[in-house]
Amino acid sequence: MGAGGREVLFEFRQAGPQIRVAAIDVATGIEVVAIAPTTATEMQMKNLALAKLRRRMEREAQQER
Repeated sequence: MGAGGREVLFEFRQAGPQIRVAAIDVATGIEVVAIAPTTATEMQMKNLALAKLRRRMEREAQQER
């Protein structure tokens, strides 16, 4: 669960000294990618990606108006 009670999928991939975190809203298919240090916890990485996903979804909702 994630943005506003919606189902969100997370994908983690290590890229050198960083982790690439993708967050995907299941209902819309909107995907964002955030880069986090390997020292971050999984929860910190998810929160970072989820915040970015929320901002993207809000922006897209405003553009539709």
